[in-house]
Amino acid sequence: MSNQRIRVRFAPSPTGPLHIGGVRTALYNYLFAKKLGGEIILRIEDTDQNRYVPGAEDYILESLSWCGIHFDEDVVKGGPYGPYRQSERKTIYKQYAEQLVQSGHAYYAFDSEEELDQMRERLKHAHAQQAQYGPLTRLGMRNSLTLSSEELKDIKISGAPYVIRIKIPENEEIKVNDLIRGEVVVHSSNLDDKVLFKSDGWPTYHLANIVDDHTMAITHVIRGEEWLPSAPLHVLLYRYLGWEDTMPKFAHLPLLLKPDGNGKLSKRDGDRLGFPVFPLQWSDPGTQETSSGYRESGYLPEAFVNMLVFLGWNPGTDQEIFSIGELIETFSLERVGKHGSKFDPEKAKWFNHQYLQKKTDNELADLLIPILKDNGISPLRDYLLKVINLIRERANLIPDLWNQSSFFFEAPSVYDPQVIQKVWNPAVSKTISAFAEEVKLLSDWNNDSLHRLIEEFITSHNIKMGQLMNPLRLIIVGCNLGPGMMEIATILGKEEFIRRMKTGLERLPK
Repeated sequence: MSNQRIRVRFAPSPTGPLHIGGVRTALYNYLFAKKLGGEIILRIEDTDQNRYVPGAEDYILESLSWCGIHFDEDVVKGGPYGPYRQSERKTIYKQYAEQLVQSGHAYYAFDSEEELDQMRERLKHAHAQQAQYGPLTRLGMRNSLTLSSEELKDIKISGAPYVIRIKIPENEEIKVNDLIRGEVVVHSSNLDDKVLFKSDGWPTYHLANIVDDHTMAITHVIRGEEWLPSAPLHVLLYRYLGWEDTMPKFAHLPLLLKPDGNGKLSKRDGDRLGFPVFPLQWSDPGTQETSSGYRESGYLPEAFVNMLVFLGWNPGTDQEIFSIGELIETFSLERVGKHGSKFDPEKAKWFNHQYLQKKTDNELADLLIPILKDNGISPLRDYLLKVINLIRERANLIPDLWNQSSFFFEAPSVYDPQVIQKVWNPAVSKTISAFAEEVKLLSDWNNDSLHRLIEEFITSHNIKMGQLMNPLRLIIVGCNLGPGMMEIATILGKEEFIRRMKTGLERLPK
């Protein structure tokens, strides 16, 4: 395999939205393949038809496209190893399951659910360490290992349902060489005789993914840590099918953990703490429940990818901002850790802030324009660019461009009651009325002239700067938000500034 071209795969199941842990797996596969001049394929593993969710496959494809993770072969563009959807490969799996039976490495099992439950109960009452179908129990069950050839023939003729199970060896240490974790050794007594082929004619994941990885010439399997317990079974399948020499190399990625580090990151954590765990917004077709996504929350795809790559990998330097080209050049599995990585929602915002600040005022304006249109606003480009330049540093997410600037485009219709209580009273109302008269007389409308006017006003009225500027901000902005008042006034213009002062004095308590 050393001379073989690198080929990796990302193989999600369309059973719901793609978790950011899945996106990270796809990203690591992509970076690994591209760095080594290899190929990455997308395979949809839909053998579990009972858990299939309509729309999930399209969601997966759109999510990966948004992230900039593009495949050399997939269900859309096809390729020489297709089809790339397991449901379209259904006919090829049975022959390999039968091959395993013929070689003595698998067997037919005819046990009913009731018989399986009884077996588990017996083991439970006997205080067995594991209640599983395996070397200790299979000879007491109804399968091709215990039935006579005549009984087997009669059952098959009757059309009774059956599954095909792998025959796990007794008393053997199975070794998995992992590129991240080193050698992992598992004793066969910890494994059960997993079902490889189901009674409904579908293969299980274990058989299908081995067959597909082999027939698609996959050289490296880079997947989540949750598959590590299954790796010894997969090693056995490669051996039993005669493919040990071409078995791909394994790399099991560390878990994504909750922000407090206690357990795997889940959708529930995002709902509870207020951050997305899916790349795009997802609407469940069954429950109609909608879950937030990074795209809709205002993250840039390049920032999302940059954030995600650090959840398990580090470059060995202090550099944190990487273009996709730099990531391809720098990435290696050697620098992927073994231990779970805590997700930090504030760090995610930090990454997005860095990428927003790298954009020009024109680029940021283009991001804000759709939000302005949704609010029925179409400002002049020059005015919009002045606003962007003033508030850009305050934005972490795309919606912040609007949240931090809306008052430049719409006069306040309501005033923050907490700020009113804190800064407004009849004496302040008189002060602002007096200031409004002074403003009307100002001929030059610029930062310097406004600054001189304010300095003269607070001196002549014997007040502090805050006693003028805080209530002024309330009237002009509607709340305690925004950059310096003189910058706001300069951009709004004299006419709009005076109009807002007049309206505020009319609406606020005298």
